Amino acid sequence: MAPSAAVEHRALDGIAYRLAADLDLSRPATSVVEVVADGRLYELTAGPAALAEAVAASLGVTAFDSELAFQGGTLRTATTSEYDAQAQQVENPTLVVWQGRRFSLVTRLYRAALTDVLLLLRTLGIAEHDDGITLTPDASAGTRLARPATVVKEVPTLGLVEMGRPTREHTVQLPPWQGASVPSGELFRDTLSDGRPFFVLSGSAVWATIVPLADTTADRVPALVDGLDLRAVG
Repeated sequence: MAPSAAVEHRALDGIAYRLAADLDLSRPATSVVEVVADGRLYELTAGPAALAEAVAASLGVTAFDSELAFQGGTLRTATTSEYDAQAQQVENPTLVVWQGRRFSLVTRLYRAALTDVLLLLRTLGIAEHDDGITLTPDASAGTRLARPATVVKEVPTLGLVEMGRPTREHTVQLPPWQGASVPSGELFRDTLSDGRPFFVLSGSAVWATIVPLADTTADRVPALVDGLDLRAVG
């Protein structure tokens, strides 16, 4: 019997992931990627339009310092003051939000003026699609992705699913024995440092981790994954 629900989410590196299962797949997803620009490492997160508002609210930002049209969307910045107890100094990070029609992109920069924000974002090649935001870094400007982007999605009764392209770093972590065979690859069970179980789904084109949440019965996860069709589709 075909799965009753299917959804696609696009990662920031352009890869789209399709999930199909008899599960609640209605919740939004976020994508995270690390970018190297001018020798510095930056982390960017994309998600639904409400993500930008949620991040701003969590930081106590009620108004932005600047707002301008940028690469087909709206760019807003807000600089706040925070005390870094470890460094014993006050930092002034800048919240950077790019808002499209349906999705938003968020990052924080330190010791950065608006001109620095624009210089960075101009090299990222921001584009919005029906299933998410993508970045196409300008290699000639010295900007590149540090590693493949990931997509994170909460699936009720299954858990928190993080998916991305498999890398050598991933494959060397696998145990020498074969995992349980499921439609999307091999499923392995392991334990977090706090003793909680988690699962790794290793496929030819997708690597995913599944962390059970409060509504998850860990022993049921293998059966749920057996009914999950997870694949990279573009």
